[in-house]
Parts: sequence; C-alpha cells; structure tokens
Amino acid sequence: MKRYAAKLLFQFQVTVDGDAGRRRLCEERIIVLKAKSAGKALTRAKQKGRLGQYRYTNSDGNPVAFQFLGVMELLCLDSGCEEDEVWYEITQRILPKERAHRFIPPESALEAIRNDE
Repeated sequence: MKRYAAKLLFQFQVTVDGDAGRRRLCEERIIVLKAKSAGKALTRAKQKGRLGQYRYTNSDGNPVAFQFLGVMELLCLDSGCEEDEVWYEITQRILPKERAHRFIPPESALEAIRNDE
C-alpha cells in the first residue's frame, strides 16, 4: 500500500430567494489515504468527498448545501517524503527569499494561532 494525499474542493451554496449567487465560500481540504495504486487512491478520495457533503438551513432560513466539487490534486507521498509530510507543492517564484514577506503571513494570522482557545 502506498500513501497518497488528495486536495479536495468543496463549496457552500446558499440559496436566497431562489438565487444561489455567483460568489461562494469554498473549502480546500487535504486528506491522506493509503491505496495500492493512484487510480484506487483517486476513487477513494472521490468517495470521501461525496461522503463529506451535507445540507442544512441557516439561521436566516435559507438552504445551504456543502457540495463536493472534485479532486484538485493527488500526490503519492512515498517517493521522497518524510513520514510526517502530508503535502507538498513545487512552484517557481521570482526572488522568493527577498519577497518572502509576500508569501509568508505573520504568525498571528495563521488559522490555528488566530483561533487557539
């Protein structure tokens, strides 16, 4: 069995007076799974995405659908990843060290730090 990471895309679709609007809140979720092949990993990732869907009525009485849209990326983590790694992306940037302040937010802006209870 190989270890894979999949980036899933979801949207919150809120319908107000029959209109779902164009701008929607989205979630990108990274999951880790084990599978014998990339194809099987993709199938499992899609299944997990579909199982993650739900519906409810918000406090304004509007229907909300949390919908799975698809798999944005699928990585095999066995080649060159440490045991505790769950994701990586390789990109090209112009002068990344000199412009790191544009890519690296202040620690106080990190989600877990902002919402630490």
